[in-house]
Amino acid sequence: MIYIAADHAGWQLKENLKPYLRELGYEFEDLGNEQLDPTDDYPDFAFRLAHNVLDNEGAKGILICGTGQGMCVAANKIDGIRAVLAHDEFTARTAAEHLNANIICLGGRVLDAEMAQKIVKRWLDAEFSDEERHKRRIEKIENIERS
Repeated sequence: MIYIAADHAGWQLKENLKPYLRELGYEFEDLGNEQLDPTDDYPDFAFRLAHNVLDNEGAKGILICGTGQGMCVAANKIDGIRAVLAHDEFTARTAAEHLNANIICLGGRVLDAEMAQKIVKRWLDAEFSDEERHKRRIEKIENIERS
């Protein structure tokens, strides 16, 4: 399952990505916003999506705000979330392969729909490398969360 959510600054990009996810054959759930609302706040969507990702084993999430930065900061406040800001195919691939990121954050004001599609596809197609160095580093991050 893939969860997707956006504030007003990412709303249009979210709407553009939904048909693409369908085309790729992914099951997804849109966690809002349902309409363009210039008064909404990105932490609300980040919180909702992050908890859905954690509550559903193997789930992933896509968060979109103006730059992706706010969503990324907010989502990473939730223990167990590894949200990564991706701005190209390389950062998307390494988010999956090196960090086993369960959420990818995109900037609706900095990415066009075509690049966002490439980023999402690269992230979804990549798998965690399972290399010892990456597992060790993730374990250190998890230890920080527990401290």
